[in-house]
Amino acid sequence: MSLTAHQLIGLLVDPGSFVSWDDPVTTEPRDPEYRASLTRARERTGIDEAVVTGIGRIGGGQAALIASEFGFLGGSIGVATAERITRAVEQATAARLPLVALPVSGGTRMQEGSAAFLCMLRITAAVQAHRAAGLPYLTYLRNPTMGGVFASWGTLGHLVLAEPDARLGFLGPRVYEELRGVQLPPDVQRAETLAERGLVDAVVAPEELREVLRRSLAVLTRRALPSPSAVPPTPVPPTPADRPDAWEAVLRTRHPDRPGTRELLRRTTEELVLLDSPGGRDGALVRALAVLDGQPAVVVGQQRRAGSQERPFTAADLRSVRRTARFAEQLGLPLVTVVDTAGAELSVQAELDGVAVEIAHCLTTLLSLRTPVLAVLLGQGSGGGALALLPADRVLAAGNAWLAPLPPEGASAIVHRDGSHAPELARAQGIGAHDLAAVGLVDTVIPELPDAADEPAAFCARLGHAVSTTLATLAATPTSDRLAARTARHRRLGDLVL
Repeated sequence: MSLTAHQLIGLLVDPGSFVSWDDPVTTEPRDPEYRASLTRARERTGIDEAVVTGIGRIGGGQAALIASEFGFLGGSIGVATAERITRAVEQATAARLPLVALPVSGGTRMQEGSAAFLCMLRITAAVQAHRAAGLPYLTYLRNPTMGGVFASWGTLGHLVLAEPDARLGFLGPRVYEELRGVQLPPDVQRAETLAERGLVDAVVAPEELREVLRRSLAVLTRRALPSPSAVPPTPVPPTPADRPDAWEAVLRTRHPDRPGTRELLRRTTEELVLLDSPGGRDGALVRALAVLDGQPAVVVGQQRRAGSQERPFTAADLRSVRRTARFAEQLGLPLVTVVDTAGAELSVQAELDGVAVEIAHCLTTLLSLRTPVLAVLLGQGSGGGALALLPADRVLAAGNAWLAPLPPEGASAIVHRDGSHAPELARAQGIGAHDLAAVGLVDTVIPELPDAADEPAAFCARLGHAVSTTLATLAATPTSDRLAARTARHRRLGDLVL
């Protein structure tokens, strides 16, 4: 049985901390049948409208909450409901509180027609003002969340979480059957289906929601104080004899035991919220909220392997990168990108999905982002899939990492019409981390001794320290200076090669 609004709030907030913001509803509709329906709903649920709002503590931190009540006319949104929601959003904005919305609704209230329908604009405008103020807005879509609620304030969260197996969608199944004469396929509007397509950030059971919200808000509301001693590591440049052979480095980055983005995050973060990505939790994109040595950040990274299987980077992954980058900017948090990919997806479907267009949009999004951007070249950096995540204020690279338009075997096939010349092309193209540092793409090379697969804990610790200290330095740099330096950086990339 679904939780009531008060039951869910009680599951989320610290005991005894919730204080209602709701004023009594004083207006009544003229239609006697509708008025009787409202009376029955109030008697059945013990509340006077289809939503409960207020303030409470989640793990000690204050947050505003808006919770729909499905038992009250299916959680439908009428004018009075919309006004209560809008006032709660405005009150949260004025108090500079994070806002957690917990909708469950069949949509707008049919008894009130267009007036209720248009109130979605009122709520959306208030949510947009809250987001524009740089305040976190998190939504948890419950079963069901449909129609105008789903198509407005329900899905506008910086994070959009969902109840397992929840029905989420725009078109109600009865309406679809009436219009088309067939039933809507059952999986189309499932929370898990939407998560696989990057439309929902994570599917979370109600009993796990409090901890996910606590950790998410711990990152999203944290503001790091840059340490005066935080200086990015500057390892002594290796002599030519110390540098890894380019081809050997390529082979090392393909080692199945080499730490990937998920392992790096799990080994180096104080707080970590891993979010779902297109393709599910085993997909090629890792999205996370994290705190590293006191530095809060939003992370998007590539996960080259899932078990023994290579994971190409898809157009849906790239769209998720852009969405994540934008919400990092709205909340004033730095963005960390982690590059480790054998390349973007190469297929007919990828062409139809616009993978090349999405790469272009990723480049422009990251180049124009006002929040600090730090890129980490962790391993393989092949093609446009790697390039899409590289625009940044600083770039760190693992000692064996590399970047090339194609894997060396592909370059060999173009130049020599076979793959046997891959080792010599890898050495000649200047694709290794130290070569990239020489042309200005990489700022700091983090050594591997000799291979991250042989020392995963020590390597992740070195790289994590480099990330946190670089973030502290970027946080201490005035925005105008940092953006000017970013523009100059990308203007001169590659000049030293000529």
